[in-house]
Amino acid sequence: MRTETVAYDPPLAGVRILDASTGPMTAVGRLYADLGADVTVLRIPGVTVDDQVGPHVGSVHVQSAINRHGLSSVDIDLSTAQGRKRFDALAADTDIVIESTRPGSAAEAALSVRTLRTRHPALVILSISDFGRDNDCAHWQATTPVLLALSSELSRSGVPGRAPLIPPGELPYQVAAAQAAATTLSVLLDRLRSGEGDLIDFAVLDGAMQTLDPPFGSAGSASAGVAVSVQQRDWYAEQQRYPIFGCKDGHVRICILSKRQWRGMFALMGSPQEFADPSYDKLGKRFHSPHLQEAIERFCADKTRAELEERAQAHGVPAAAVLTLPEALAADHFTTRGFFRDVELAPGVVAPIPAGVCEIDGHRATASRPGTSKRVVSAPVLGSRNRSGQGLPLEGLRVLDLGVIVVGADTGRFFGDLGADVVKIEHSAHPDGLRLGKPTAMTQPYAAGHRNKRSIGIDLRCAEGRALAHRLVQCSDVVLNNFKPGVAAALGMDHATLRQINPEVVVVDSSAFGPTGPWAARLGYGPLVRAAVGFTNLWVYPGEPDTFCDTVTVYPDHVAARIGSLAALALLIRRERTGTGGAASISQAEVMLTHLAADIAADALRRSGHVARSPSVHDAAWGTYAAAGEDRWVVVTPRRDDEIAALAAVVGAPGISGSELDDAVTTWVAERSATRAMSELQAAGVPAAAVLHADELPGFGYYQQRRSFREELHPFGSAPFVMENVQIHCAHVADPPMRQAPLLGEQTAEIAAELLGLGPAEIAALHERGVLETPQIDATVPR
Repeated sequence: MRTETVAYDPPLAGVRILDASTGPMTAVGRLYADLGADVTVLRIPGVTVDDQVGPHVGSVHVQSAINRHGLSSVDIDLSTAQGRKRFDALAADTDIVIESTRPGSAAEAALSVRTLRTRHPALVILSISDFGRDNDCAHWQATTPVLLALSSELSRSGVPGRAPLIPPGELPYQVAAAQAAATTLSVLLDRLRSGEGDLIDFAVLDGAMQTLDPPFGSAGSASAGVAVSVQQRDWYAEQQRYPIFGCKDGHVRICILSKRQWRGMFALMGSPQEFADPSYDKLGKRFHSPHLQEAIERFCADKTRAELEERAQAHGVPAAAVLTLPEALAADHFTTRGFFRDVELAPGVVAPIPAGVCEIDGHRATASRPGTSKRVVSAPVLGSRNRSGQGLPLEGLRVLDLGVIVVGADTGRFFGDLGADVVKIEHSAHPDGLRLGKPTAMTQPYAAGHRNKRSIGIDLRCAEGRALAHRLVQCSDVVLNNFKPGVAAALGMDHATLRQINPEVVVVDSSAFGPTGPWAARLGYGPLVRAAVGFTNLWVYPGEPDTFCDTVTVYPDHVAARIGSLAALALLIRRERTGTGGAASISQAEVMLTHLAADIAADALRRSGHVARSPSVHDAAWGTYAAAGEDRWVVVTPRRDDEIAALAAVVGAPGISGSELDDAVTTWVAERSATRAMSELQAAGVPAAAVLHADELPGFGYYQQRRSFREELHPFGSAPFVMENVQIHCAHVADPPMRQAPLLGEQTAEIAAELLGLGPAEIAALHERGVLETPQIDATVPR
């Protein structure tokens, strides 16, 4: 149960940030402010531009207003000696500077962050641009569709044979903001003990590729171990994985992934003899059984969404109604949890916005909370830890990882990639859903999600196992889990229990709908959460409400993991100030709704009588166009009159517009390869991109220059695995280590001896009683 018996202490209170960014990535400052940081917006003539982001209601750019709500601002003129002196004084009393000048621009030269870093070497500078500052694409123009295309997300969205479907919202920027915030905070935590800051070259495209639906990252359990990078756009197959069935008053999504869930569905349907064969216990059999899908469709047809939800949940079958966004917002769950609050975005303009994306110590992490202004300047806890000099910011930290599937994999991997000792606690009685096949089998999704971790097999169901886990907690900094609410407490691994064992420990839990509220106990996978919060209903072709296309991604798992990592790092920074740990709770549903916050607020304003301005689409020549070759596409997305004019000139039709220009673009793109069309349009300053397939990313010049991928051999893998590589582009952070993902319990004896101080005889006895577990590895298999 959540309690609020102590005063809330915002985790980033005392952290000072100067934010000179503009546009959609001002979302980074919003994340920091909600966690309690003192964020000051800088307005600098010739450096910061008035790049406001909508939707537009009246005179308000809603997303910008949300991102900047409650923040103070300072005007500084760097062209004057007085202005430069004031900027220098502010920088000297600041921890993080955020900026987003365009590479090669006069604004970039005027701000001169390299000079700033030289004058203030303790500063952590987050330098944001769409494509980074160190490659041949640095000058390219980006939009949301461009980023979706180049991250490969767009190639998997939509019905085969039709143009790829652009997902709702501004997801590339939203997820990239979480990645930028978390990685930058890891550098700041290291700065507190080393005294040395850094300059981070952050590319939005990198953040979007790694955090939305990474093609070479971990994948959902329904992928059956098949890497995202080799999956094709197959809308029909995806409907089998996470099927949506019509019912009496709409649609419901039912996810039947495990044997136990199938048995529940079988009972719910009245145990039809047609499907009693034990072969239906297997995922593959059910996926390839059209008769089963038809039977479930018939079963659902005469029932309401609410009835199906209730009965399915009672039988242990994960199910969720496909709600519209207004229906989701009207649900008691979000009201009970106090997720939205009304704020005045501008004089007389009041709208509901999220009250923070996570909970800290049972309190909403929101900027309206008062906190201390005492600056955090050192790391008395981490400062005494030994470091091996690997150039990784989280060296010296130990993380206990109880996470499973994608959120669990990614949260722990974030820490392991940045140098922490991540110990995964697991047991064969309840294996991670990403572990498939033989105990010594290894798939690319598992290898990608659990690299740089060690595994200890402990049975937490027994008292001896819990006692051993508690001894590990005594020498750990962070504990991660993404169990359904109540499970961690039953295992004795919740914060209320663990803080009695180690008052310095930070505990982060992630769940589908949060730890409290009417939906807290629901079984939840990403597709169910998307259905319940209205996202599935939005991810359709215009005018075709039944073309649900959101099954191509495991969103929001990866970005929810970054929010969990961000919260953990914020609590670790607070621990340096207070000496005590804390707890964070992440709701995947609320992470998603924050990404739709501007649309939610704009809709509320329109319904209350405010006038909405038309979207800023200047011309019919905007969208996805077929290029030469099979299933090859190019997005072309001009935003301003000059870009429209440049587009018309490139396609050989200067001076035309509207449908005539659209026809000209259609013909011009069809005569070229997607990459050629992209290159010619970007050279003219037109935001455009080839819709890359996942397996094309490692060979794309941008990713090669950014060192985004690497190939790794795994002794239990069938072939070399392509993995993500660089996580943070800055001078003092090395590439992630190359420790391979472990088998279940592969390092049990090693960890038991090293961290628990057990001798060989004790370890053997614990194995004999089943408290500890180690895999039986065939000695003939090369290691």
